[in-house]
Amino acid sequence: MEELAAGRLLLDRPAEAVARLRLNNPERRNSLDHEVLDAIAEALPRLDQGIETRCVLLTGAPPVFSAGYDIGSIAESTFERDAEALVAHPFHSAMEALAKYPWPVIAAINGHCLGGGLELAITCDLRICADGALLGMPPAKLGLVYGHTGLRKFLDTIGLARTKELFLTGRNLTAERAEQVGLVHEVLAADRLESASVELAAEVAANAPISMRGNKHAIDLLVRNPVLSDQQEAGLIALRESCFSSADLREGITAFAEKRPPVWTGR
Repeated sequence: MEELAAGRLLLDRPAEAVARLRLNNPERRNSLDHEVLDAIAEALPRLDQGIETRCVLLTGAPPVFSAGYDIGSIAESTFERDAEALVAHPFHSAMEALAKYPWPVIAAINGHCLGGGLELAITCDLRICADGALLGMPPAKLGLVYGHTGLRKFLDTIGLARTKELFLTGRNLTAERAEQVGLVHEVLAADRLESASVELAAEVAANAPISMRGNKHAIDLLVRNPVLSDQQEAGLIALRESCFSSADLREGITAFAEKRPPVWTGR
């Protein structure tokens, strides 16, 4: 177990090729502050070394996932001057690090997930959620106009109608409702979430490294660019063609024929 951000973010390895980042400040409902967000931004590039880590699991210390940015840390005397810098800057670096991480990232939403905590979760590739959790965006209750990059993630994930519902009503959604609208992929009993999240991360990490990185890159590029440039399209074609000469594709086909687990090299 490695302690980051003075112990408010924990890093461990619960399964082969899986790294788990756990928000660990339950007294403050795992709120996000500069130090925690900077630690996330710094940890992810460090985990992208070779193929030793092929899936990252993001979760929180019980009983919540995260209540969002720690707005209580913004002093009233400096609010006008510091509010934007306090909220926007650390979010940008942490969210960018998550979005750019080339391996799959899974959010295990173990409890209430609100505000910036929810943006953190939807920046992940997959989301599983404990029953009993509430998910919501409170900007309408706070007088905050949310950042356009964050809004874009919600539009891409749940569409126009549901994004407007989330941001204009300010209501919290139950886990079951969040699954219905596509905000999370699966809802599980709270006492099963931790073990199930590790099992899912291990299953993902056992897949072919070339496939995971390549498919994630292609999907993200297509989402960001509905119309590809000639250069982007050529790059995706070259990426696909490169897998046919890879050792991992030969290993995957051989292992399938021999009915054994493949041994990946990432080449």
